[in-house]
Amino acid sequence: MAKLSTTPYRTLSSLSLIHPTRRLVPTRSLSTGSPRHQPSNVGNVGLAEKDAVIGPQANEPLTINGIKARRAKAGKLVAGTAAYSDSDMFKSPQAYDKPKAKRWDHHLSKESIAREPCALKQAAKHLKKPGLISLGGGLPSAENFPIDSINMRVPMPPSFTVDDTASSFQDVKMGKYDVARDENGGVYDLSIAMNYGQSIGSAQLLRWVTEHTELVQRPPYSDWRCSLTIGSTGALEQALRMFCDKARGDSILTEEYSFSTALETAAPLGIRVFGIKMDEQGLLPESMDEILSNWDEKSRGARKPTVLYTVPSGQNPTGATQGEQRRRDIYEVCQKHDVFILEDEPYYFLQMQPYTGPNAPDVPPPATVEEFMRNLIPSLLSMDVDGRVMRMDSFSKVVVPGSRVGWITASEQIIERYIRHAEVCSQGPSGLSQILLYKLVDETWGHEGYLKWLMHMRLEYTRRRNAILAACEKYLPRNIVSWVPPAAGMFLWLKVDHTQHPQAGTKSILEIEEEIFTSCIDKGVLAIRGSWFCAEQDKPPSGLFFRTTYASASEADMARAIERFGNAVRESFTVGR
Repeated sequence: MAKLSTTPYRTLSSLSLIHPTRRLVPTRSLSTGSPRHQPSNVGNVGLAEKDAVIGPQANEPLTINGIKARRAKAGKLVAGTAAYSDSDMFKSPQAYDKPKAKRWDHHLSKESIAREPCALKQAAKHLKKPGLISLGGGLPSAENFPIDSINMRVPMPPSFTVDDTASSFQDVKMGKYDVARDENGGVYDLSIAMNYGQSIGSAQLLRWVTEHTELVQRPPYSDWRCSLTIGSTGALEQALRMFCDKARGDSILTEEYSFSTALETAAPLGIRVFGIKMDEQGLLPESMDEILSNWDEKSRGARKPTVLYTVPSGQNPTGATQGEQRRRDIYEVCQKHDVFILEDEPYYFLQMQPYTGPNAPDVPPPATVEEFMRNLIPSLLSMDVDGRVMRMDSFSKVVVPGSRVGWITASEQIIERYIRHAEVCSQGPSGLSQILLYKLVDETWGHEGYLKWLMHMRLEYTRRRNAILAACEKYLPRNIVSWVPPAAGMFLWLKVDHTQHPQAGTKSILEIEEEIFTSCIDKGVLAIRGSWFCAEQDKPPSGLFFRTTYASASEADMARAIERFGNAVRESFTVGR
C-alpha cells in the first residue's frame, strides 16, 4: 500500500457539519449570537484551527426518525483531531424553548471556582491565523501510531444472544485514515481516536449521547449539556471536589446504605457523609427533610449539606428503586433546602419486568422501543426545572465496564466547570474506547438498535433476578431471612432478623454478621457484608444485611450459592431445615 505523504491530521484540525449542497454557516461567538443554532464553546479556548461550524438543526420531532431527519439536513459531521464540540451543536431547536438553569456559584468549592483554562490551550488560539505553521502543539503525527486498523464483530438487533451472534452479526472495521479516504463511514478514524482529544470527549460520541439524552430524558431547561467521562466513579470524584470543600466543613447526604466506593471517594477528601433512612423504594424524603430542617452544625460537626448523592434505580447495595412520586418528593425537598443532586444512574436502563412470583405468568415485555421508553420511570433529570441535577450515565453496566466511558448531563455552568477540572486531570476518556463505542452504538446500531439492546438486557436481567429469587424461596429460612424483589439493577439485599439469633442479647449485629460471613466463605460463597455500605461508619448498622448479585453467576451456580448462604445462616441461628 502506498504511504500517505500528507494527511489532514499533522496539525490540529477543525470541526464542522458539512452538507454537500449547503453553504456553511459561520460560527458566532457567545457574546454576539444566539446559542439556538450555534455552539457557544463556553470557556473553551480551543485546540482546533477553526471554531466549530455547524448548520442549523432542523425542527424535527423528538423521535428516532426525527433525529435521523435532523442529521440528514445538517449534513456530515467533520471533526478532526482534538476538535472541540459541545451539546449545543446537536440539540434540537425545541431544547431552547425553555427557561435557563439557575446559577450555582454559591455551592461551588474554592477549588472549582479557581480553575482556569489550560495555558497551552490558550496558545492554540493563534492557530486560526491563516498561513501560520505550528511548532507549538504536542500532538504526534498519526503516521507514527503503530495500529493501522481494528476489526470487531458485533450482534445485530434484535438478535443479541451468543448463539444469535454466531449466525447474525456485522463485522465493523475502522482504519487509520478513514476520514481522509472517506472509508468505513468516513466520520471517525484511528488517526483521530489515537491522538489527544478534548476533555469533553470526541464530537462523534458526544453527538450520540446528546441525542440519546434528549430522546430519553428531555431536560426541562434550555442550557443543559453533556460531557463524556471516564466512568461514573471518576465523575463523582470530580463532582465532589467541585461542590465540597473540607476547609468550610462541607458534608453530603446519601442513602443510609450507600455505594461503598462513593463513601471511600468522599472520605479522603474530608467530606462528612450522613445517611438518610430508607424503605423498599429507597431514600425517604421525609427523613431527608427532617435531617435538613433540624440541622445543627455544632452537634453534627459539619455545615448543613448542600449536596445529595443518590442512586435512584436499582440502588447499590439495596436494589431499591425510587418510584416516580418518590423522585418528585425528593426533588421538592432539595428545592426547599437548596440542595444540589448528584444522580448516579448506572442501572437506570436495567429496569426489569415486574416480579409476579415463582408460579405466576410473566407480564408481557415492551413490544417496541417507544413502549420501552414510556415504561421507564422518569429520571430526576427529566423533572429538573432548576438545573440542580448532575446526572451520571455509564456504558459500564449496559455495554462493557472495561470501556471506562460514561457521560454527565448538567447545566452549561456545571459542565464548563467539570471540563476545566477534567482537562488537567483525566483529559477525557480513552480515544480507543470512544471510537469502539461510536462504531457500535451510533454507526452500526443507531439509536433504535441501542434501545433494542437495552430491551434485550431488560429481559436478560429479569431472567437472572427471577432465578436468584427462586433459589431464595427454595433454600433460605423465610422466618429469618427476608427480601424485596428488586425492580432494577443487579443486586438483591437480604435482611437477616438478628433479633432471633440465640445470642442476640450478648452479640452485636457486627459480630453476628462476621460469624455468618466467615461461615459463608468456608462453605464456598461470597455475600457482601451490609455494614460495609453504612453511610455513617462511626455508627452501628440499623440491621443485619447481606448484598448478593445476580449479574454474573449461572442459574445453577446462583442456586448453589444461595443454598450455601442459607446453610450458613441456619448454623449461626442453630435452626434446622
